[in-house]
Amino acid sequence: MSDINWRLAARSLKRDLRAADVQALFVALVLAVAASTMIAFFLDRLERGLERQAGQMLGGDLVLEQRDPFPEELRNTLEQAGFTLSDQVDLVSMISQGERFQPASLKAVDDVYPHYGVSHVDRGNGVEQIASGPPAGEAWADPRLAELIEIEIGDRVQVGQTELTISGIIEREADQSAGFGNFNPRLMLNTADLEATGLVQPGSRIEFELLAAGPPAALDQVQGLLAQLRRDGVEVRDVRVDRPQLGNALQRAESYLGLAGLAAVLLAGVAVAMSTRRYVERHLDTAALLRCFGASQYQLVTIFSLQLIGLAFMASLIGALLGLVGQAVLLWLLTSFLPMTLPPPGIMPLWLGIFTALAVLVGFAGPTLLRIKQVSALKVLRRELDPLPPAAWLVVGVASIVFGGLLWLYSGSFPLALALLVGGSALLVLLWGVSSLLLNGLLRAVQRLKGGGEWVQAFRLGGRQLARRKQAGLGQLLAFSVTFFAMAMIVLVRGDLLTTWQDQLPEDTPNYFAINIQPGERDAFEQAVAPRVDTQSTLYPMVRGRITEINGQAPRDAVPADARGDNSLRRELNLTWQSELPEGNQVVAGQWFTPASEPEGWMSEVDATPSSDSETVPISVEDGLAERLGLGLGDEITFAVGSDSIKTRIESLRSLNWDSFNPNFFVIFPPGVLESFGHSFITAFHLPDEEQGLVRELVSDFPGVSLLNVDAILGQVRDVLTQVTRAVELVLILVLLAGVSVLYAALTASRPVRAHESGLLRVFGAGNRMISRVQGAEYALLGFASGLLGAVLAELAIAALYLYWLDLTPRLHLGLWLTLPIGGALLIGIIGHALSYSLRRQAPAASLGLLGEA
Repeated sequence: MSDINWRLAARSLKRDLRAADVQALFVALVLAVAASTMIAFFLDRLERGLERQAGQMLGGDLVLEQRDPFPEELRNTLEQAGFTLSDQVDLVSMISQGERFQPASLKAVDDVYPHYGVSHVDRGNGVEQIASGPPAGEAWADPRLAELIEIEIGDRVQVGQTELTISGIIEREADQSAGFGNFNPRLMLNTADLEATGLVQPGSRIEFELLAAGPPAALDQVQGLLAQLRRDGVEVRDVRVDRPQLGNALQRAESYLGLAGLAAVLLAGVAVAMSTRRYVERHLDTAALLRCFGASQYQLVTIFSLQLIGLAFMASLIGALLGLVGQAVLLWLLTSFLPMTLPPPGIMPLWLGIFTALAVLVGFAGPTLLRIKQVSALKVLRRELDPLPPAAWLVVGVASIVFGGLLWLYSGSFPLALALLVGGSALLVLLWGVSSLLLNGLLRAVQRLKGGGEWVQAFRLGGRQLARRKQAGLGQLLAFSVTFFAMAMIVLVRGDLLTTWQDQLPEDTPNYFAINIQPGERDAFEQAVAPRVDTQSTLYPMVRGRITEINGQAPRDAVPADARGDNSLRRELNLTWQSELPEGNQVVAGQWFTPASEPEGWMSEVDATPSSDSETVPISVEDGLAERLGLGLGDEITFAVGSDSIKTRIESLRSLNWDSFNPNFFVIFPPGVLESFGHSFITAFHLPDEEQGLVRELVSDFPGVSLLNVDAILGQVRDVLTQVTRAVELVLILVLLAGVSVLYAALTASRPVRAHESGLLRVFGAGNRMISRVQGAEYALLGFASGLLGAVLAELAIAALYLYWLDLTPRLHLGLWLTLPIGGALLIGIIGHALSYSLRRQAPAASLGLLGEA
């Protein structure tokens, strides 16, 4: 490449940096890079940080569970991948002190426990935060166990064949779980004492857990191993599967932030396209002169491409630095609310930002830049010999392909990117026709305004000017509509997400679960609880049952390979029966049990004995469980309840509201099937702080009832949602800035035309006041029409996003239809009026001198 091309490109770029269109182009590229790098940094670091914090609730970044000790080979593999390992053993045994006996859930932990967080333990001097488990020879009891067998700190309790000293009362475990696997009061001991208890015997009901903590790279490295472990029947847990309350919030936040980044890039691309058009028009004369001096078409394209590439690299550097600083500011603000250890930023988001800038430049500016290649040397003498602009389909096509590629890159879903690209292209064609009809209708309405006031005349003149430049007006209308649509979509989605998260955990969210309520205690328990709690869920009956067959096959043989280690196949499930669909459940396939069938047929024959093999009971299954196990309507499942078997058929699939902290069930039977089996009841309620004394009363009056306090988990979930909420609000600023850059680029591109028109009006006697009102009216009309069309686009796009991406319920935003048209008229009117100030102060001769550029 010739040195002269580089020198010409450098000199021209240095001179052009003072031009408004190049400044608009530069700002748009900076915003595109800043948005992409900041969100990439932010998502990368925040996701790992939040999942690490959520891992505190799980006990580690990775938890493996099975009924046999884990082999040394597996341990070595995990350690070589970069994990720190901690052993945990869960079992149930009788605890005694003197003449008092109580079954308890034993939790044996090693000296590495816990990976994250601290336990709140009272060791005689008030509650302390301790980042370890009990030492060998000692044990910590929860308050309910201490109450039931009347033990205090310093007492010794019998655990199997050994005695341990109670050295603390656990108020909160570091990895407290909200699950219902352990209904008994808990005792924590050291794994060093486990052998002395003599409780670990062949055939004992024991769960061995391997808790691993490590960097994300370690998790990526062992994904193949984890898949094999699942197939071998090992339970593999992570935060998204095992903690739906956190998982849904994180997934929605990631989707929103990715959407915000795409919106910012799209708006920056539109601004680049509009700025490039003005840039090319302004350089046509320069290109003609270069042709006169012997420059070839190739040289022209090279010189101006080098200018834009140099501009893109400068914008990339500044944008990347802004993105790096921005993500640091975001994380600093977040960690001030909840400190967390985050991995350092990597280099990949920087390259992603540079790639985004170049892709936006090529996709949105490339076709327009090719116009320079066609310029003729005769244009120096005949200014009307402008090369034809590129075909609209070429500009839109190339931009769509590039944006579709970026959409694929950011979303990670090719079907989603393709669907949005095809749908967006079809919508763009439709929008062009709708925009034309809307603009024509608005202009006709303005021309019919009656009266002779100055503003009426201004609107008429402004409407006529728009009508004379209809094609350019349609282009601006579409650009502004897309801008308002993107800005409104991000603002509204943000508002609906925050509302959803706030509704997810209201102040009266249940903070206690009561389990093992016996049928004879049901009424008395409800009478004791109801007057003193804020909210209480239904009392659900519960029976334990295990899946023994699926469609006549062994469960592990009937499900997909990846589901063979699913927890639902390894443990007993909590089964219930209901005649009505529980609150928070929604039937997504099939039909709920029909009331007419309840008193007749197979139900009327159910008595103290279970149904025979020839009877098939309809059931309702949670859709997530059915998807994991590859089940559908009509599939048959056999449950073992006690020593009996019940053959069932899936009649409906349900979606559950896992975010509610209310009891939920994977499988629901109709009434008249499970009542003959031994069962208990479960409920959830919110106990206010001033009524905490009720817990001690319930433990005393109902010693067999298990009370689970989930306040700690609620607090952690609320903290995570608060963090994500603040991140969402701050990222919104970038999208709004990108939207303003589009407005600035579009209005800057139309300056020569408007300068020429204002010069003509001034020649025919119009004063500054009249010209100011005409320009303000023209901008206001354009803004009103753009806001109206943007509202239509926003409603349609938001409904699609809620249904197919964010998993929210669509709703109509009535305020949008008023706010966006009026706000668009005011915003574009004010910005356009301000940018046109220098033109109104310009002499008519100078304004008319821009006729060639116009």
